Amino acid sequence: MFDRLVSVDTLAAHIDDPAWRVFDCRHDLGNTEYGAQAYAKGHIPGALFLHLDHDMAGKMTGTNGRHPLPDIATFAAHMSACGVGPDTQVVTYDNEGGIFAAHLWWMLRWLGHDKVALLDGGLPGWRRAKQPLETEIRNVPAARLVPQERPGLVAASYVLKHLHSPEMLLLDARSEERYAGENETLDPVAGHIPGALNRFYFDNLDDAGCFFKPADELRAEFLDLLDGRAPSTVVQQCGSGVTACHNMLAMEIAGLTGSQIYHGSWSEWCSDPARPFVTGDQPG
Repeated sequence: MFDRLVSVDTLAAHIDDPAWRVFDCRHDLGNTEYGAQAYAKGHIPGALFLHLDHDMAGKMTGTNGRHPLPDIATFAAHMSACGVGPDTQVVTYDNEGGIFAAHLWWMLRWLGHDKVALLDGGLPGWRRAKQPLETEIRNVPAARLVPQERPGLVAASYVLKHLHSPEMLLLDARSEERYAGENETLDPVAGHIPGALNRFYFDNLDDAGCFFKPADELRAEFLDLLDGRAPSTVVQQCGSGVTACHNMLAMEIAGLTGSQIYHGSWSEWCSDPARPFVTGDQPG
C-alpha cells in the first residue's frame, strides 16, 4: 500500500493495473477551466479528471470558505462511480507542485480510504521521465466506497477557543505575502489568524518546485517550527483548506503524524468580522 508518495517509475509499472486508479487534479484559481482543458490535451494514461470546484467542494454560503467540503456521502458516491473501492490504490497528481493533488489525498483519508498517494513530481516529473500521455477518456467500472469519516477536522470555534494556547499550533500554508496581508487577491480581508506561524507550502519542495524534499530535511524544518510541541497540536490552515493539506502530507512524509486541519481556513475565518486577525510578518 502507498499512502503518502509514489514514484514515477512505480506508477508507470502499474499504469494498466485495474486495482490502481489515477486522478488528474490540475487547477488554476484564476482560470477555473484550465484543468479540464489541460486534461483534454493530454493526461497520464487512464487518469480521470476531478475539478476542485465541482467535484471536490460543496456549496458556498458566503461564510463557509471558498472550497467548503462536500457532503461526505455524495463525495464517496462520486469516488465509487470513478471506480474507487476499499482495495483500490489511488494516485493523485497535478501540475502545480502537488497542492491540488494533496487536497484529494487528504479528502480520501477523510473518507476513511488510506490507499492513496501523491505522484512525487506530478506531471512535470512524469514528463521529465519521458512517460507517455493520452487524450482518451477511459470508461472504468464502478466500485463501492462506503464513507467512514475520520477525525481530524477542527471548526472555527475550536480555533477561536485555542488562540495562543499551547494546545494548538496553527500553521498557515499561504505565501509570505498573503500571510502578512500583502497582495491579497483571493479573499476580501487581508491578514492572518492571530498566533499562526507561516509555513509556505512551496518550501516542502526541492529547488525546482517539483519533488518533495527528503524526509529527513522536512523533519528538521518542521521540528524547528514545532519547537518542542507534539505534531498532534498542529492545526493546518491556508486560504481555503487546499494547500494546508500539502503541509500535512509533508509532515507525514517526515514521520510527524497526527496534525489536524481547519478546512474553512482564512476564507471562512475572515467572513465573520467578530473574529480577530492581524497583519504583518509576525504571528501576532
